Amino acid sequence: MVTLVREQQKQRGKSSVSLVTQVSTVLRNAIASGTYGPGQRLPSEIELTETHGVSRTVVREAVTALRCDGLVEVRQGAGIFVLKREKDALSTAKVDKARLSSDLEVLEIRTPLEIEAAGLAALRRSPSQEEAIFDCHARVLDCIEKNTSIREADLSLHLAVAAATNNPLFTQFLELHGQAVIPQSKVISEKHEVDQTAYRRLIHKEHEAIVVAISDRDEQAAKLAMQEHLRGSQHRYRDMMRDIRGIAAH
Repeated sequence: MVTLVREQQKQRGKSSVSLVTQVSTVLRNAIASGTYGPGQRLPSEIELTETHGVSRTVVREAVTALRCDGLVEVRQGAGIFVLKREKDALSTAKVDKARLSSDLEVLEIRTPLEIEAAGLAALRRSPSQEEAIFDCHARVLDCIEKNTSIREADLSLHLAVAAATNNPLFTQFLELHGQAVIPQSKVISEKHEVDQTAYRRLIHKEHEAIVVAISDRDEQAAKLAMQEHLRGSQHRYRDMMRDIRGIAAH
């Protein structure tokens, strides 16, 4: 796990409160992406202070924030361990055609929230958060090239953008729904490999516009790119529902 918190501290003189947010966000993203899974131990307090270039007080406060969110537990003499949450099991449950309407509802709620998140990320993202977004974007492309599902990598990218707002409520919303917020893997049957790959590349291209705008600190471009991406997802889902019901497009 790579972070530039030490460099940020030298360049900008961030306050301890800001450092707590940065460290907790990096750890939160690592847990959300599966770098540290349920039952696994996080690096020790000493390792975290050295990795992030911060004091033990900052690390302890960051860990406390994760504990309050039910992400980790501290076992005396053993270390910090990632907790398994009920929603994690629910998010991996098989979703069938009957869930299409629910998927569309989630997309509709996500759209205004993530449009705002993209704009805030463009304004507030740190160098380490920008790097995390680039890494997640690269993971999506890697999945496409390996012809594997992009769903997990897609969610990680959206979580990285949410984290870059430095407002934990955006991240918490996505974490609440888990992989259910990324239903695109059902849009095209895996049997149609060429179409599936083309669809995934379309998603990747839409993501790229968001990533570039955030990197450029262009608030309006980031919001517009996220709007086009999520509203495009809504249109694609409505088309799918029409196809399932045998309704011809006009």
